[in-house]
Amino acid sequence: MSSKAALPDTPKNKSSADEHEHGRLGFFLCWAVVFADIGTSVYYTPGILYGQVGNLAGFFVFLTMAVFVLLTLKYSEVTYRYPEGGGVVTVAAKALHPWMGALGGMFILVDYFLTAAISSLSGLIYFSVVIPRIGPAVLPITLVMLTLLGVLNWWGVSESATVSAVGALVAFFSDIAILIVVFASVPLPELLHLIPQMFEGQHLTGWALLTGFSGAFLAFSGLESISQLSPVMKTPRKRTGRLALLLVVLTIGITSPLLTLLSTTLLDASKSDPNQFISLLGGQYGGAILGGLVAISASALLIFASNTAIIGCYHVFLALSRMRFFPKFVERRSALRGTPHFSIALATGIPILILILAQFASTFIGVNTLGVLGDLYAFGLLGAFSLTCIGLDVVRTRERNERRAEADSRLATSQKARSRLAKLINPITPISTVMYILGIITTGLVVLAWSTNLYNKLYATAFGGTITIVGLGIAYWTQRSQIRRGLRMVFPRTEIRTAIKDSILAILPSNVEEQRTIAHAACAAARHGEGGREDEVVFFYRGRIVPASRPKLMEVYDPYLLDEDAKLAFAEAESAARETGISKKIYVYQTEAPSVVLDLWQILQPRDTVLADEDSELAHELAPDRVRHTPTQAGLVTHYLKNWQPTPAIDH
Repeated sequence: MSSKAALPDTPKNKSSADEHEHGRLGFFLCWAVVFADIGTSVYYTPGILYGQVGNLAGFFVFLTMAVFVLLTLKYSEVTYRYPEGGGVVTVAAKALHPWMGALGGMFILVDYFLTAAISSLSGLIYFSVVIPRIGPAVLPITLVMLTLLGVLNWWGVSESATVSAVGALVAFFSDIAILIVVFASVPLPELLHLIPQMFEGQHLTGWALLTGFSGAFLAFSGLESISQLSPVMKTPRKRTGRLALLLVVLTIGITSPLLTLLSTTLLDASKSDPNQFISLLGGQYGGAILGGLVAISASALLIFASNTAIIGCYHVFLALSRMRFFPKFVERRSALRGTPHFSIALATGIPILILILAQFASTFIGVNTLGVLGDLYAFGLLGAFSLTCIGLDVVRTRERNERRAEADSRLATSQKARSRLAKLINPITPISTVMYILGIITTGLVVLAWSTNLYNKLYATAFGGTITIVGLGIAYWTQRSQIRRGLRMVFPRTEIRTAIKDSILAILPSNVEEQRTIAHAACAAARHGEGGREDEVVFFYRGRIVPASRPKLMEVYDPYLLDEDAKLAFAEAESAARETGISKKIYVYQTEAPSVVLDLWQILQPRDTVLADEDSELAHELAPDRVRHTPTQAGLVTHYLKNWQPTPAIDH
């Protein structure tokens, strides 16, 4: 996939970026959207964890908070490294393999399904504090609520970051109000005694530590949403993302661990509903008014979080369809409202089904419905975290190795050309060795937590694994049907960082017939490399500029996925490579930009450049040593040959 959505950050597109900077989200609004997602976890996490680890719930949230902070450092990098959004889908597809992107998509879909289900149900449970009569009918009302949210999304009522800000502020200040009244009401010695009280009668084995640690990640679910905001962030994204996540760490760090600790130790669990711990804590120490206000704000914010999950979910469906992992009908839009009604139906219908199944399962497992949903949640949440961390570590390692190779090769490539192309591809400042090692440690801890959950919660593993396998099966069937039609999906890069010895550069034109001719000519030249070895072919396509529509909240905004002409051009090139038996090939995609071909050519240093007639004006800029014409069925093809010696080049 392309990361060319980074174009608004480049000097070339500065005027375009200025036009669209208005309306983008600054760090405060980004914090609001993320806090409105993560911040809702505090309303159901204490009760779910209390059912698993008792009074130690607060201890495990504090313990996991340290890993959460490390995770935010990696997700901060994701926001500016992958400005097209997509989170784990984009990271895994680019860093590991396209099919890993599909796997990441399945994980995040499971996450979104459970977010929509658990948030809506918890929201109605909290609302029953205000109107107790709805208590027995909470589940049916939740199903109706999800249906209404689906209808609203079909109608086209879009989510507003400003509304998120209002909800996030109300939730945050109500959390702070609870903490204030508790600290004002409970003597300090008694509060300090809560810490040893947590461990009374507890026997903490290594396995108990692992299961509690992995289960407490539920308190920080929603972090993935920051990576979905990249397309709508104000630039520079690095600054916006870091400030937003710093606020997230501060506000979550102040509220979630303390509220979990206080609610699970100060309240009498035998007389309290664990699913309403936070409002009951507010009511016990702040009176009925505070308890009611907390219940109302919690209910509203949880329903809002459920809607955010539906929006994120159907945008992932759209992205997977554009990547040709899901059938094309998923993208089909309503003739009446212009919204992707099939994706929205899936994003709301599956959580409804999950709620119904969870209600039945809870009777067999002996855990309340929210407890069942919380266990199921961990599969997708930690799976997405793990795959994102692994992908980012792979990219960091690859870049460290490439930079060493660049330094060792002492290439004489034009520094000016390298600088221009670097600006176009949104370069990433190398991270320090300390951050690199911390990243690997973070990955190890997250994978450990996920592995523990996979083993400890087998029914959750079976549930998440089934959805993942079904989703990957659909993806495989979709890909095979596309291949039978000659439409192989290619996931290009956006840059070449080093010279590739004896490579062939093929500039793919816009004309389909010429694309076939150029691709076959380049592959034929690669098969007859020096010494009879196969040379590497670099297929390059300059994409059309995507219409300057403002990305929507949670949308995966990747110009390549929207560029059907580019997909077809690369499909032609891939078919030509397979027909001629070429295995060494690279695909590069860039939207139109001055000098991009020349800059790429100077960095790549190909021995042969194949151009179509429509690009013949580039020939004089390439300054070839000689020109060769080869006959094809479509006519003569011109090769522009260049001997880069004695300039050193490196093997790819």
